[in-house]
Amino acid sequence: MKTNTILSVALFGLSVLGTQAQQKVVVQTDAGEHTISKHIYGHFAEHLGRCIYDGFYIGEDNKTIPNTAGVRNDIVDALKALKIPNLRWPGGCFADTYHWKDGIGPREERPTIVNRWWGGVTEDNSFGTHDFLNMCELLETEPYLSGNVGSGTVQELIDWVQYTNHDGTSPMADLRRENGRKEPWDVKYWGIGNEAWGCGGNMTAEYYSDVYRKYATFLTGWSNESGIFRIASGASDADYNWTEVLMKNIKHNLIEGMALHHYAVIEWNNKGPAATFTEKQYFRTMQSALEMEELVTKHSAIMDKYDPENKIALVVDEWGGWYDVEPGTNPGFLYQQNTMRDAMIAATTLNIFNNHARRVKMANLAQTVNVLQAVILTDEEKMILTPTYHVMKMYSVHQDATLLPVEFDNVDYTYNGEKLPALSVSASRDKNGTVHVSLANIDASEEHTVSLNLEGVNLKNTEGTILASEKLQDHNTFENPEKVTPGKFTDFSRKKGALEVELPPFSVVTLEFK
Repeated sequence: MKTNTILSVALFGLSVLGTQAQQKVVVQTDAGEHTISKHIYGHFAEHLGRCIYDGFYIGEDNKTIPNTAGVRNDIVDALKALKIPNLRWPGGCFADTYHWKDGIGPREERPTIVNRWWGGVTEDNSFGTHDFLNMCELLETEPYLSGNVGSGTVQELIDWVQYTNHDGTSPMADLRRENGRKEPWDVKYWGIGNEAWGCGGNMTAEYYSDVYRKYATFLTGWSNESGIFRIASGASDADYNWTEVLMKNIKHNLIEGMALHHYAVIEWNNKGPAATFTEKQYFRTMQSALEMEELVTKHSAIMDKYDPENKIALVVDEWGGWYDVEPGTNPGFLYQQNTMRDAMIAATTLNIFNNHARRVKMANLAQTVNVLQAVILTDEEKMILTPTYHVMKMYSVHQDATLLPVEFDNVDYTYNGEKLPALSVSASRDKNGTVHVSLANIDASEEHTVSLNLEGVNLKNTEGTILASEKLQDHNTFENPEKVTPGKFTDFSRKKGALEVELPPFSVVTLEFK
């Protein structure tokens, strides 16, 4: 019996010139070394627009929409089905204006503030620490708290840690008990500031690295026996100097994670519509989304130089598509529709993260409900699941599975003389030995044929799921909530020991081989 099993995949597609090209993909099923952390599939909930209020949280007095302590039950059920591993809160830019003590105690006694970053609306602090952490327990997910460095203090942050985590007698633990919570929540993931280079204080990398070291020292003490996972405010996009300075200046016993933010944006001053975009705008968006491969590769290379033992995680805790808001909505609320374009962003980005599982250990889609590339949209009692939701559910099979290395020559998606790689692939083997291969074809018009050669795998036990639609602009609405939904995929055939698969334009397929 052979000990080395090679899963060879040949990818065929027609070029724009009409000539047939063959691409060969090799997935080494016995070469798995790294685990695809489930935390790559994390989410983000900021006090922004209708993400928290009128999204997750509708208030305990709401008698119309079923809820638990004011949190919508349908959202909880949908996110549990998605198996979300972590949820980041309260920001984002909002985090560096947030003072956590404003959000505890009797609601009628909580002070209000102005949400200066997002629409200038009044924040009444009715959803605070207890509400969020109790909601995470409902969701069976781990909380990721972003600490206030921009306008806060070291004492404020370490008090928050004590309030959430300390089980003995202490001022903050006693205050938590007075507010109705006896047992600590044991929060593991803590962000030390957010976008320190921008809304978190417009700091230089040199200045922030010193600030970070101060906060990180007091967060855990001389050692990190508490198990707290400290995440530094990392670079924006291709600011490789930021990563270089932080990796060089921060002692590695003071940091567990380095953040990175990247949004798929055509132009910051001309983002284009979310649902009525042209193919040109689609191409530009995917061009920006696929930059994630280069960003992760180059930031990882810098981290490798200073951390060759791979102890510090790359945490892409903000990613997704960013467009103009829907007509007639508050510009500061960032509410946008979610189409098949977003499905392609999600599929290709998750493939990138999977394939970089050695260094990428956590990521957070921005954002969960009603903001940017949301997986859920709500309108009063109505709720819809977006194409992005369906992709993330299809890809959940990769959570905590062993990454199977993939090598292949791609085929081009060509628009107006410019080219992008049309195909994106990642593969894994779960604890039961089942192999999953996820494929995305971003080509707006061309179908591509995929020939899978799976040595040692019984092709009779193949099952598939597909997300596809007639138009790139297709999306779910409250009137038609299931226009874009996954279906059983059967458009494949077994020929001479291979599995030939037809990938429609702008489609996502996950195949399972038992």
